[in-house]
Amino acid sequence: MFDAFERAVAFRYLRARKGERFVSVIAIFSLVGIALGVATLIIVMSVMNGFRQELLGRILGLNGHLGVYGIERNITDYDAVARRIRTVPGVVSATPIVEGQVLLTSEPGGASGGLARGVRPEDLRARRIIADNIQLGSLDRFEGDDAIVIGTRLAQRLRITVGDKLTLVSPQGRTTVFGTVPRVRAYTVVALFQVGMHEYDNSFVFLPMGAAQTFFQTGDAATQIETFVQDPTAVRGVSRGIRQALEGTPVRILDWQDANSSFFAAVQVERNVMFLILTLIILVAAFNIVSSLIMLVKDKGRDIAILRTMGATRGAILRIFLLCGASVGVVGTLIGFLIGIAFCANIESIRQLIQALSGTELFSPEVYFLSRLPAVVDPREVTQVVLMGLGLSLLATIYPSWRAAKTDPVEALRNE
Repeated sequence: MFDAFERAVAFRYLRARKGERFVSVIAIFSLVGIALGVATLIIVMSVMNGFRQELLGRILGLNGHLGVYGIERNITDYDAVARRIRTVPGVVSATPIVEGQVLLTSEPGGASGGLARGVRPEDLRARRIIADNIQLGSLDRFEGDDAIVIGTRLAQRLRITVGDKLTLVSPQGRTTVFGTVPRVRAYTVVALFQVGMHEYDNSFVFLPMGAAQTFFQTGDAATQIETFVQDPTAVRGVSRGIRQALEGTPVRILDWQDANSSFFAAVQVERNVMFLILTLIILVAAFNIVSSLIMLVKDKGRDIAILRTMGATRGAILRIFLLCGASVGVVGTLIGFLIGIAFCANIESIRQLIQALSGTELFSPEVYFLSRLPAVVDPREVTQVVLMGLGLSLLATIYPSWRAAKTDPVEALRNE
């Protein structure tokens, strides 16, 4: 596309001589602007992808993909209902649980609100997100009427550890001749887990199912059947299958998309807005290319006229200045791509380094719900960002190059 003569002239123009430093400085700023724009866009989109994926994995890993609830009362024949749910294509597991809000208190650490879940010991051991993240203690002791498993952050806040007592207070009291008395029961902490999501590590506790049924006075019943499916994105289809399998049984089905729809919609809106805002950085850099090329064309008017009189065609002049501008865009985009990928690959180390140097917390788990800064690079999105950077850079060179090709050599030499 570009012959050796055009490449030689273009790259000669990119090297500033004495008296042409200003044009060269603008070109450098254009290159830096495009590099920063591309790198920032790749980094932010990767972090947003990682943020969404981590949240989705944590929420679905601990909460299940859908829950089956009784409409008027708790589910008494929960084992039979769970068996019928497991026959539905796409269902991986169906686990009866007892769930309720509680007040968690400890003698040294005060009180905190939390969510207590009663599950069978074998079901909790099969829950990999819990079983694979036990930090202290063991799930082998998770049995009987007084065992409890809690998150590490909750343990730190209440200043307790494995072997200590944790008291649960239910907001639903029991009626006595003296009035309504809150249900209070102390349990022994047998294990601490850390799934990496602040909300769960700070507020979830697990009890053996029999102990939870006794504490919440549900009798031999479950408050819901927690169900996991093979493909969480296809949960609506599985939900319809479960309704058919449970036809005649009064149940209500709530899937993760309904339970967290506003949250994930907010994340998607923020992601789109960030993409639009950061694209403006590349756009501004592209306008810098326009200004630097226009100044270069004006500065090289005499050279253009001489080249034209020596036989260079308008197409050759057009390609020379296209190559000048495109070189800035291509190099800037390539540098931005490399910086963005390198930053994403080491983002957690960079965060910790900045925190150590500044002495401030850049990524608070209490605000962002995660204990680490995630980054997931999507090759398709990176390709789109790179192509957008290259495309805007190329578009920015068209007008100045066309203006250079339209230069009248006679007029240019007359004005010298």
